[in-house]
Amino acid sequence: MRKTLRNYALIAAMLLASVVTFAQSKVTGTVIDSETGEGLPGASVVEKGTTNGTITDYNGEFSLDVSAKGTTTITISFVGFQSVDKTINLSETQSLGEITLSPGANELTPLEVIASVAVDRETPVAVSTIKRTYIEENASNQEFPELLKTTPGVYATKQGGGYGDSRINVRGFNSVNVAVLINGVPVNDMENGRVYWSNWAGLTDVTTTMQVQRGLGASKVAVPSIGGTINIITQTTDTEKGGSVYSGIGNNGYKKTAVSLSTGLTEKGWAVSVQGAKIEGDGWVDGTQFLGYNYFFNVSKMLGDAHTLSLTGFGAPQRHGQRQNMQSIATFRNAPQGLKYNSDWGYLNGEVVNVEDNFYHKPQISLNHYWTINDKSELSTAVYMGIGTGGGGGYATEEDVDGFEPSFRDYRTAGAYSPYDLDAIVELNQTSSDGRALGYLRASRNDHQWYGMLSTFTTEFSKKFNFLGGLDLRYYKGIHFSEVTDLLGAEYVLDNNDINNPNRAIGVGDKRDYYNDGIVLWEGAFMQGEYSDGPLSAFVSLSGSNTSYQRIDYFQYVPGEQETDFQNFLGYQVKGGANYNLTRNHNVFANIGYFEKAPDFDAVFQNFGNNINEDAENQKILSYELGYGYRSSKFSANVNLYRTAWKDRTFTRSYSNQNGDLLYANILGVNAIHQGIEFDASYQPTQALRFAGMLSLGDWTWQNNVDGVTVFDEAQNPLTTIPTLYISGLKVGDAAQTTASLSMDYDIVEDFAVGFVYNYYANLYANYDPLSRTTESVQGVDAYEVPSYNLVDVKANYSFKIGDLDATVYGNVQNLFDVEYISDAQDGDPATSLAVYYGVGRTWTSGIKVKF
Repeated sequence: MRKTLRNYALIAAMLLASVVTFAQSKVTGTVIDSETGEGLPGASVVEKGTTNGTITDYNGEFSLDVSAKGTTTITISFVGFQSVDKTINLSETQSLGEITLSPGANELTPLEVIASVAVDRETPVAVSTIKRTYIEENASNQEFPELLKTTPGVYATKQGGGYGDSRINVRGFNSVNVAVLINGVPVNDMENGRVYWSNWAGLTDVTTTMQVQRGLGASKVAVPSIGGTINIITQTTDTEKGGSVYSGIGNNGYKKTAVSLSTGLTEKGWAVSVQGAKIEGDGWVDGTQFLGYNYFFNVSKMLGDAHTLSLTGFGAPQRHGQRQNMQSIATFRNAPQGLKYNSDWGYLNGEVVNVEDNFYHKPQISLNHYWTINDKSELSTAVYMGIGTGGGGGYATEEDVDGFEPSFRDYRTAGAYSPYDLDAIVELNQTSSDGRALGYLRASRNDHQWYGMLSTFTTEFSKKFNFLGGLDLRYYKGIHFSEVTDLLGAEYVLDNNDINNPNRAIGVGDKRDYYNDGIVLWEGAFMQGEYSDGPLSAFVSLSGSNTSYQRIDYFQYVPGEQETDFQNFLGYQVKGGANYNLTRNHNVFANIGYFEKAPDFDAVFQNFGNNINEDAENQKILSYELGYGYRSSKFSANVNLYRTAWKDRTFTRSYSNQNGDLLYANILGVNAIHQGIEFDASYQPTQALRFAGMLSLGDWTWQNNVDGVTVFDEAQNPLTTIPTLYISGLKVGDAAQTTASLSMDYDIVEDFAVGFVYNYYANLYANYDPLSRTTESVQGVDAYEVPSYNLVDVKANYSFKIGDLDATVYGNVQNLFDVEYISDAQDGDPATSLAVYYGVGRTWTSGIKVKF
């Protein structure tokens, strides 16, 4: 490590020594909002045909160094406004004065329309937007959810600490109920709604804008946005010509190398962008080694003035070790590894084996067609596909002829807190007289095929009224099975779970335990009317969808009985809102919406079989929100009040009784209330100094007790009825209900900037199982409350020239003070059964990016 650091220091010194100063002209100006008369912060200012650009400060002012001679063109743009080109002669003037940007009928690009981008002081939703520059300066070794931790209502953690294992909650709702869209295309799993962030690890390198719309959001399609919508917009024809090379290092062997290249928009209307990266490391947590690649490409062609075709593809193949099992607080205290302790890995032949691991590759390709029908109408269509392959590892055991079944946990290299001794399992397998495995490694696979089409038509009926409508069609096939991955020295293992081939001898790569497919069909349509007149903008949106589920089980049923009929659930969404700009500084907005969404796949087919839950019904959500905003040249602020009522939440539970029998319960009538207040503000007293902060106070509770919950056995025979589950008034667990942050960015000199982020978390209650709340004595007793904690991250970046190339050195430290804190917890007695993940300690990264 010391040698590596010395090498990087030497490289940095050589790069700094090679800086050459060229004669340049400085172009200045102020970008003004035509409606408010105020400076427009965050507007893009780019020397046309180059990668040379900057953004305006909070006063709308900018300063851009230009090395061209004679005449050059400067393009000024901002989301929601018409772009302006200014051509100047550098030998005569370097000041553009005031440049006024005006909103127009088609102020959003076609991609932004199909992606449902919200516009400040116009779209009546609570929204936070982060730009490319913020991502570059703060990404470090953080994942997408962690970049949003300064957003009100957001709680993000790394969970077990493995690469890509992070999670996010918005307003108390987990990823199942937070819609994630990439260029307008939904990526939530069609069966269970989850988002696996390791599939999208490379997007931080190609994202131009990421927007979090809290609550119902601005999305027109009927997506599961109970908590909010995360909108990710990647590069397209707006990418300037050039490229970059990045190299970085960090704690625990972290290394990243990335390359990007873009042609810009050529004279013949082509634009091509490609990006690739490799990321590897050992992980802060023991046994979480990782290796990942990511790639991205976009090929766009403008066909005259009316049509544009854009082909985009991206993926992030990876494999990483996981810490799957939470532990007691005492275990972490007693383990020699401390908070880095992980029980889920081992050694085989002197090599690390990540017994619990994750491996996946989900390339997604989309073809977008943008058609400008006339000066009032546009049609945007995206046809896409995603093919996912991979899963997660683990171990399995079998009984020998004498009834002995080994426990992997008993085979450790040096005591209870040491890694698995897989060599000892190999020796155990070799004692078998017939070559059968008593212990082996397996993987749970979750492959899938996903095809879809999303088409949006927009037209301007008048200067005050726009109409939008479209179709959302999807086909999804999930392929679920378990397979043998390593027999650990044995010749075969017996599997008796396929009734069509009982007592099979199987080897590596063969399916075991279960094998079934889940088919999901989705047909949706949506329409929206938008009205804008001076300071008032309003919308009404209506969408409907039919979700069809089918299950095919190849192991538990004989041919002819393996397929179920499609189970259909009609859902709909209706919402509306209005924003009113009281003055050029003040605005208020309100929105309200109601929608019904289909129950999850596993709530329809009970107990991992083809048994259909006749009581499954739509989840019902009513949400409304009030907001206020203030904008000025130096200070801006937002206040939002929200309330979401969630009725008939999908709540299914499988568990084993004292005899080891698998039991199942479908808990109907579970209702919850999520309400709170959010505040965020930013202040820029000078061009070089910027502050931002937020405070989010949530009150998320279960609304009612649940009576008469029936428990079934594996054959779906009713066994017993739980009279009452006592959950009324209990706090919703799994996310901090109080969060706050404060950040500062300071440009010490023109090319050297530093910053910090402080985050505070409180009122975080452990996740818990409602089936554990069966006695009246627990009524009103909340789950374990995690101690509040606060974290500080710091950063610095320095920009300089290498010849005529732009270079930037980045440095980041997360959890600067190495705070020990619990980030995730599963309820139980703190002395015995409470299980937790401790958060990651101090980490750091540094790297250099050279643009050309």
